[in-house]
Amino acid sequence: MGGKDRILVLGSTGSIGRHIVWASVKAGNPTFVLVRRNLTCNRVSLVTAANPESKEELLHSFQNSGVTIIEGDISDHETLVKAIKQVDVVICAAGRQIIEDQVKIIAAIKEAGNVKRFFPSEFGLDVDRDKSVDPVREVFVEKAKIRRIIEAEGIPYTYLCCHAFTGYFLRNLAQINTIVPPRDRVVILGDGNVKGAFVTEADAGTYTIEAANDPNALNKSVHVRLPANYLTFNEIISLWEKKIGKTLEKTYVTEEQVLKDIKESSFPNNYLLALFHSQQIKGDAVYEIDSSKDVEASEAYPHVKYTTVDEYLNQFV
Repeated sequence: MGGKDRILVLGSTGSIGRHIVWASVKAGNPTFVLVRRNLTCNRVSLVTAANPESKEELLHSFQNSGVTIIEGDISDHETLVKAIKQVDVVICAAGRQIIEDQVKIIAAIKEAGNVKRFFPSEFGLDVDRDKSVDPVREVFVEKAKIRRIIEAEGIPYTYLCCHAFTGYFLRNLAQINTIVPPRDRVVILGDGNVKGAFVTEADAGTYTIEAANDPNALNKSVHVRLPANYLTFNEIISLWEKKIGKTLEKTYVTEEQVLKDIKESSFPNNYLLALFHSQQIKGDAVYEIDSSKDVEASEAYPHVKYTTVDEYLNQFV
């Protein structure tokens, strides 16, 4: 393994966690995952279009690739501390439902006393720079609180800011209640001229491990804003139109109407609209890098061959 740091991934069977695991294995880091006891013997197949493997099948694939599977739970302090003592880096990729529960991970890291780096569950916009509205804002507030606790406890960290996953934003070109990109009409929030940052879930996993193996990313935020994927929504629509050889009928929605729609919609539409509003209208992916506390992934890891938005859209043609 070349003396590389041992990495523990929490939330390893999720839509981003699995990619972090595979990136860690590929990079040659000894890789560990913490799995609930009832999950290791669960025979129920949880298959989606984005994740064609069941969790059980995924865990078998992990094992066959040399990943060490540890039975436990973040709510079980003793087993969590025991797991953390076996590794150097802890990466939490758990979903938004347990953001606040990361205080348990922080307590376990503090007790274990051996962790070189903790990656809390971020993988979105920079929560110290966003201008989001509820219901997204309340999640970002929770994430920001976790950052402050990590810093107050003196735990070494890296915050991974991936911005917009293509699986969330581009598989249907951010059209509510559809599952494929439109071929006739498209709704665009705002004027469509605000830059957004897009990345595939697999590439987010790769950049997470690049950062985990990068001493310069210690106690900094790593921002994944890839040059070919730093695009306005109008630019993305133009790419799609060229692929299908057709001009779409465009409807532009004002911010006032978007905010009204967020308030009047139920979950998950209100949450998705708030995410789209944050990036497409407020421009939460547009800011300057401060080299004293930030790392721009494309500049720090230029050797990574990432999937461009143009390439990603090819699968839907």
